Amino acid sequence: MHFGASPEMFRRAKLLREVLTPAETRLWAYLRANQLRGYRFKSQHPIHTFVADFYCHTARLIVELDGDVHDSTEQINHDKNRTFVLEDFGLTIVRFRNERIFLDIDRVLSEIATHLPKIPPTYPHGVTPNPLKGAFS
Repeated sequence: MHFGASPEMFRRAKLLREVLTPAETRLWAYLRANQLRGYRFKSQHPIHTFVADFYCHTARLIVELDGDVHDSTEQINHDKNRTFVLEDFGLTIVRFRNERIFLDIDRVLSEIATHLPKIPPTYPHGVTPNPLKGAFS
């Protein structure tokens, strides 16, 4: 699940969870507490030498949000390398521009959902998510 992430990566992820960007905060409001088709996402999740914006272990799915900082040639190359490494672990990475989170959240959520298995996840001891609240009932 963490693919050998170091204690430093866990510390970094914890700090990043405390200062989510506005776009991350908005998307997290829709992903947290198993709200998207019952799948559990984690925010700012350490994986190997990276911190994923959002990660669903069951679907092996990473969701990344990109702001203007991702437009530089250096950052584009860094992101390509990061994607290559993470895909080598068998993970799927989907990226969205920050603007889409504010302008088209329904379509963003639909696109994320296309990467989730059709069979909903199972939970231990008969616990299932409450479809109305997205939390466990």
